[in-house]
Order: sequence, then C-alpha cells, then structure tokens
Amino acid sequence: MQIPRHQIRARFTDATVTVYQAYHPSIGVPAARDGRFPASWKRGRMTWVKPSFRWMMYRCGWGLKANQETVLAVEITREGFEWALRDACLSHHDPRVHADRDAWREQLRTAPARVQWDPERDLCLRPLDHRSLQLGLSGEASHRYADAWIVGVTDVTPLAHRVHALVRADDLDGAAALLPEERPYPVPEGLLDHLVPAGRPVAN
Repeated sequence: MQIPRHQIRARFTDATVTVYQAYHPSIGVPAARDGRFPASWKRGRMTWVKPSFRWMMYRCGWGLKANQETVLAVEITREGFEWALRDACLSHHDPRVHADRDAWREQLRTAPARVQWDPERDLCLRPLDHRSLQLGLSGEASHRYADAWIVGVTDVTPLAHRVHALVRADDLDGAAALLPEERPYPVPEGLLDHLVPAGRPVAN
C-alpha cells in the first residue's frame, strides 16, 4: 500500500505519543534517569522532536554524531502534541498554504511551534518519497513540553546501536524487526489543514 506523501507515523497509545531527540550525555543521561530534562536544558531555545525513529537515526547518525550520542524516546501526552500541531506554522513559505509571504512571516513570528515535512528514511538512511514530520517547539511550547507534557523518557541509544550493527551486517530483516512500531497517527479532522499543502491531504 502506498504511503501518503504527508502523514504522521508514530508510536502511540490512547493517551501518549513517542517522539525522539538526541543529546550530549550530560543532558541525555540525567533526562532518562530522572524522566525530565536537567537544569542545563534551555527552555528558551527551539527544540525539535521527531516521531520517526529512522529519521532520528538519520539526524544523529545512529547516535554517533558529536553532541548527539544519547538518543531519547520521549513519551508525551497526545493532548500536548496536538496542541503544538494546532498552533504550529510551516517553517517555510508555501503559496498553497499561506496567503502571501507577509502572512507567513507573521505566523512564523508568533507561532510557538514549527513544522517541517522532510523525506522519510529507509534503514540505510536513504530518502524515501513520502515525508516525515519534524516538530519544532519554542517559547510557550518548549516550556509546556519540558514541564507538562512529558510522561516518560527512555534512553534508546543501545537500541540504535543494535539496529545499526545489523544494518552494517546487511541483516535488514533483523534490523527492521527491532524497530519501534510506528502506525499512522489518528489526526483529528482539520488539525493539519494549515500544515499540509492543498491537494495533498494527510491520510490516516
């Protein structure tokens, strides 16, 4: 079955959704230990979360890139996740979504969250035709994320390394079997209308 070009795929429960981030161990290790980010984590900076494990592996190089050696699975409330999407703005101007560039710039200036649709990746980290959601949180969204939405934090660096080892050994079936199960996220009607170019609907 063909995957829609714009679709949120994630690991989720009735109440939570899992997103991924990668940090230097000085932040990632205490975050996983305590279930919250340490004081050194700066709420004033934009932070990007990713529901796709494979896209996170592309971004952090399987947890081998500098300052991204600790890969975290952060379980957050679906209520918070959907609040961020509802109040987000596309990170780039798209005439199919925005009335004009000035309207987009004003949304970008005031929105607490941003969305990018980047090519999803296969196990060899090659780009695919369909897109993966990247959600940037700043201001109020960043504070809510750190202080209200997080339900749990798990260090999945060992999993990243195990999957990578199987990929390097050309055991793609074995690697795929270890991947977190990511299903199409049940998007409430209209939630992404302002984030998906017209004529390219998000299908569940």
